[in-house]
Formats: sequence, C-alpha cells, structure tokens
Amino acid sequence: MRRKRYTGRLRRVSREHNVRTFASPDEVLSAWHEYQRGNSEEIRNRLVEHYLYLVRYTAERVGAKLPDEVDVDDLMSAGIFGLVDAIDAFDLDRGVKFETYCSPRIRGAILDELRSMDWVPRLVRHRAHKLDDTVRALETELGRLPTEEEIARRLNLPRPQFEKLLRDANAVSLISLSNKFGDSDSSNEGGEMEVLPDDRSCDPVAEAQKADIKEFIKDNLSRAERLILVLYYYEQMTMKEIGATLDLSESRVSQMHSAIINRLREDLGLTEPQLAQTDLIA
Repeated sequence: MRRKRYTGRLRRVSREHNVRTFASPDEVLSAWHEYQRGNSEEIRNRLVEHYLYLVRYTAERVGAKLPDEVDVDDLMSAGIFGLVDAIDAFDLDRGVKFETYCSPRIRGAILDELRSMDWVPRLVRHRAHKLDDTVRALETELGRLPTEEEIARRLNLPRPQFEKLLRDANAVSLISLSNKFGDSDSSNEGGEMEVLPDDRSCDPVAEAQKADIKEFIKDNLSRAERLILVLYYYEQMTMKEIGATLDLSESRVSQMHSAIINRLREDLGLTEPQLAQTDLIA
C-alpha cells in the first residue's frame, strides 16, 4: 500500500485574537508611569496582555524556520519571559518605543530556550551548516553532486578532519518518530516508527526463497553433488582438495560443479551468490 508524507504543516499555531487591555495610547502611557512608580503586579500583568501580540508575532516568525514538530505556543511561552523582563527593565525616560525595545529581548528568550533544548553543541551545528552550504555551492558550480574529495578540498580540511566533520554532521540529522504518514486512498495514518525496518528480523520473502532452494537441492541433486556444493561454498575448499576428498580428478569436480550451477540457474534462476547464502548444511 502506497504511503505518502503529509505536505501540510503540522505545527499548531495560536489563533487567539490580539488582546489590548488599554483603549488608547494615553491609557498605555499612564499605565507605564503607574507601574514604574509602584511596580504593581496587576499593572504589569495588564501590560503583558497588551503586548502579547508581539510575542505571538515573533514566535511565528522564528517558528517558520524550524521543523514542523515545533509548537509555536511553546515558543510563545518562552517569549513571554522575555516580554516580562523587558517590561521590568524598560525606562520611559530614554524616549524609545517599547515595541522597538522588547522585540530583541523576546526573540532572544525564544532562541535561548531553543538552544537549551538542543542536544547538539553550537559549534557542531555551525560546522554542519557550513558543510551543507559548501555542498550546495559545489553542486551549483559543477552541475552534479560533489565527491567527498572535492568537498574536503573546498573546506581545506585533511581527510581525518573531514571524516570527523561528516560523522558530526550525520549526528545532527535526526528523524522524529512522531512524523505522520497518510494513505492517499483512505483516512488511515501511521507514525514513522511503524515503517522503520528492523535489521534484526529476517526477510520472510528471502527465507521462503532459501527454503525452496534448499528443498530443490536436496530432492534433485545426488549426495556427491550436494557434497561438492557444501565443500566448495561452506568449507572453502578448492577443486583439487574436493577431488582428493571424493577420490575424483580436479577436472571432474570442476565439470560437476559447472553442471550443478547450470541446472540451478535453468530451473530456479539461481546465481552463485544466492547459492552461497543458502544454508545447505542444516
């Protein structure tokens, strides 16, 4: 069944309307004077509600550059701390608009929160971005994907350092197991975890093919022919050694081996690598 990744954004964006707790600029200015005279918690809370739209605007701009799983409301929660700090530190006498003063503080609070949650060191992430930029630049210049040697030469890195950079960059790239997949023909959906391959499990198709091959070999080959396959593919013996074991000439063993392979290829479409992967000894 064909699955496809949702193309729409999964981020939950706040839809609240802008809340202005003061009817006019004069009321806002009066509230500022009153707050700075007495640091009233009630006035501060009203100022926070009044300027909350700045937090929402900044959070949505920052969130637009982040993965879809990042919730804008979480960014707003961090930005509110920046807004409160800006209200506490704002000085009316400087003649600066509060909107201009608080925006960098809100953005800084959001970025600080994102950095605190990022398990990758900033230096490693910076190098990973530099590697991506270099690959894109070389791809544009060459019209194809660059080789590792070309990338290392452009970055002016010796091979050991470049390999370490590749390992660090691969560590930066993670897949969220909460990613959703949808079926184009129905409303069914599943998570990334449900489609991840399990390397420890056996491929049922391959196991069925091995069973068919083993059954065919046991039913259609003589004991001497089966022994030749076991000694050659599993004991890693040479044709000469097999001939000495079976009391046959080396040329006769080679002829029998070629005949066996031709029969298997004609009847089952089996190649030598597939034969080597079949457990004939069991």
